[in-house]
Amino acid sequence: MIKFQYNKTSLQQLEKQLKVRVRTLPIIKNKESALRMEMKRCKTDAQLLEERLERDIQAYESMFVLWNEFDASLIRVGDVRLGIRKIAGVRVPVLEDIDFVIRSYSLFNAPKWYADGLQVLKELAHTAIEREFTEAKLNLLEHARKKTTQKVNLFEKVQIPGYQDALRKIKRFMEDEENLSKSSQKIMKSHQEKRKEAVA
Repeated sequence: MIKFQYNKTSLQQLEKQLKVRVRTLPIIKNKESALRMEMKRCKTDAQLLEERLERDIQAYESMFVLWNEFDASLIRVGDVRLGIRKIAGVRVPVLEDIDFVIRSYSLFNAPKWYADGLQVLKELAHTAIEREFTEAKLNLLEHARKKTTQKVNLFEKVQIPGYQDALRKIKRFMEDEENLSKSSQKIMKSHQEKRKEAVA
């Protein structure tokens, strides 16, 4: 509910508020549209990562018999380096790099396929971590888009029409007041003229 008084000061303040909202609305709409596009892109990325992870897991499972011989302690994730990117004013994490720690092992005593096995596990872990980041990014974008949509709706459906309505009421009131004032001046003038005629 917009509070106002029936005077020029209130009229000017409301006009200023309305101008701000009318000017800001296209910017917010552009932000919403940019967030929608980025979400669409992000969903596609998430889907592709999900499919790649599925393929990597199948490749891993096809060598299942060999994995029984594999020493899983040879590899672990050392560090996940992140960056921050702004998308339509929203800060989202970006996966920059993943460092793996590979424990040394004897190339002579270990099976020949260990090097390939380490590579498979690296790819599997990388895809899984990347997918997690994409999901987190998607959630942040979704939250920001919802808030932006709410703001667009608030401006379009509530505030702008509310300010316009309030301005109409104030202008109408001031016009009525001015008309009443003019009418009362005319009436007073005609009374004065009648008195003058009566005196003369």
